[in-house]
Amino acid sequence: MDLTMHSSVVVLGGGPGGYAAAFLAADEGLEVTIVEAEPRLGGTCLLRGCIPSKALLHVAKVISEVEELKKDWGIEYEGAPKINVDTVRARKEKVISNLTGGLANLAKRRGVKIIQARGSFVGSNELKLEGDHDSIPEDGKLTFDHCVLATGSVPAMPPSFDIGSDRLMDSTGALNLADIPETLLVIGGGYIGLEMGTVYANLGSKVSVVELAEGLLPGADRDLVKPLAKRVDTMCGGRVYLNTKVGSVCEVDDQIEVTFEGPNKFGHERFDRVLVSVGRRPVTRGLGLENTKVVVNSRGFVECDNQQRTADPSIFAIGDVAGDPMLAHKATHEGRVAAEVIAGKKVSFDKIAIPAVVFTDPEIAWAGITEEEAKREGRKVTVEVYPWAASGRAQALNLTNGLTKWLVDPETNRVVGCGIVGTGAGELIAEAVLAIEMGCEVTDITESVHPHPTLSETLMNAGEVYFGTATEIFKPKKKAASA
Repeated sequence: MDLTMHSSVVVLGGGPGGYAAAFLAADEGLEVTIVEAEPRLGGTCLLRGCIPSKALLHVAKVISEVEELKKDWGIEYEGAPKINVDTVRARKEKVISNLTGGLANLAKRRGVKIIQARGSFVGSNELKLEGDHDSIPEDGKLTFDHCVLATGSVPAMPPSFDIGSDRLMDSTGALNLADIPETLLVIGGGYIGLEMGTVYANLGSKVSVVELAEGLLPGADRDLVKPLAKRVDTMCGGRVYLNTKVGSVCEVDDQIEVTFEGPNKFGHERFDRVLVSVGRRPVTRGLGLENTKVVVNSRGFVECDNQQRTADPSIFAIGDVAGDPMLAHKATHEGRVAAEVIAGKKVSFDKIAIPAVVFTDPEIAWAGITEEEAKREGRKVTVEVYPWAASGRAQALNLTNGLTKWLVDPETNRVVGCGIVGTGAGELIAEAVLAIEMGCEVTDITESVHPHPTLSETLMNAGEVYFGTATEIFKPKKKAASA
């Protein structure tokens, strides 16, 4: 008698893409099993990424706002805030626990089986399961009709930085919040490094940032980055080193000694802790993919089409393993596409605008085509900017360093891109995503009544700038083209 366990659909990985695929497949009436090495569902995003970092960023934001009240509004508090690291860490863990517990309950109610194991392919329709959890079948095998590969990504760690010291951290180590170091160096000026640098700076660390490129957040439009770069420079006390390479790192006397090679920073300096944040790599190694027909490209991503199908008819790929951008919300939508395709529906992943958000202070968000992309591709767009200094709501909140901009196709008047920098940008960008996906023209934005006074008005106002009709700023109307 064959005792090998079989499931119609197996999802390898229990992150945002994985559990979204599993839950929708179950809702479609399919038999579903999630294979996840962690004891809890949620993946990187929930366990050691998006959610815990945003919980800590909330703490940092409140501390920053209290300081602003003291400085600019005449509100007086006695003494400096005292940070109880154990309580902060416990609160962060409570948020994670609440959410993972909810996922486990949802899986149970949907009849989704969860196997806690490390899964690897022995063929196109079979996984080998490793671990010691009692959910693993006795023979350690799981066969399937379809598998959704959702193994995500891990922090990249250059071999020269991997010195075996817990004082040299990746993003996971930084989120563990072992202590508040007196000095912290962030290697990498991308969104993860800047977010975690913001957390530690507001908790009391003396933070420095080193970036190999000529500016922070490479790839984002410079006008969006400028207000943040100014804030980061102030936060770090001028210790932001651009165009600078880290030559070597080593542990010396309970500190990390770092060698710098750059125009404004050269030589050695020691730090209590160092955060290495130089990107992420997809988890495709060690999965036995060579035993399937799945194709992995030179960057480690699985090649798949817009229905998330790989070169192996039985295997789909979603999320970080399926290519850039490595974003949880992209993974979720791809997971749902894969589930519906497996269920026999004619769907595809055809999103025009996948929003990106940097949860720093100020936040940066964009969707659709960026100004940098338009320049590279030689695409003609009209860029219209509305400065938050003209917004009554921004003035009341002392948030005048923000801006909202639309990128418009001048031939059709359709909005094709949007960028926002300022508090709440991550919330505001959703309107732009909908507008771009719906193929809205600028008038669809300007003729929609926005509540006053709000920051959401700046989306309408930026559209009015396009026509030269913005009330709070003066920009002459465009002249009609001569016959």
